[in-house]
Amino acid sequence: MKSVSITSVAVLGLPFALAAQQPSSAPPPPVANPIVASFKLAHTRYGGWLAQAFDSIPASKYNYKPTPVQMSVGNVAEHLESANYQLCALMDGDKHTMTAKDSLADSVKALWPKDTLVARLKASFAYCDAALSRVEDSKLADAMPAGPPGSGRTVPRARYLIIYVMDLADHYSQIANYMRLNNMVPPSALPRPRLKYRGRSAA
Repeated sequence: MKSVSITSVAVLGLPFALAAQQPSSAPPPPVANPIVASFKLAHTRYGGWLAQAFDSIPASKYNYKPTPVQMSVGNVAEHLESANYQLCALMDGDKHTMTAKDSLADSVKALWPKDTLVARLKASFAYCDAALSRVEDSKLADAMPAGPPGSGRTVPRARYLIIYVMDLADHYSQIANYMRLNNMVPPSALPRPRLKYRGRSAA
């Protein structure tokens, strides 16, 4: 009985002894500019959902708006494009080159074909992606111009990152509601792909 007990203890303790001998896994490398990286993650998530939403909404629905005083789908698309360029230019000071089309009235741009609106919106997200890539955590407190030109008013650079992400979330919520009102499923509510582990799938 004594030998059995010693053997049992040895067997039970073997996994722990082996684990102790295994080299501990190295911690993941630190993320460069973790604060900006968090904003960029939100930009990727909401920007991706917005692009997918406008891709999936039929062209025939681009003039849809729940009530007369609200923005149409086309209006939301052109407004987002314009806001993206304005806000992201303020992040790093690299202004977007305006064209004659950019100066047209919002009511005119909202009536552009779906393909045009979607392509321009995606281009604005690419512009913002590049702008975020150039911002460093150490520069978030830098004073950036605010208010009317020549006013001398400034705000911390971080303010524009916050406003940008909030604007994306706000308009994604808006367009998601438009989609639901038209019996469409917003991208964030679509079933997620099942992950596979060792030949078995898991939710």
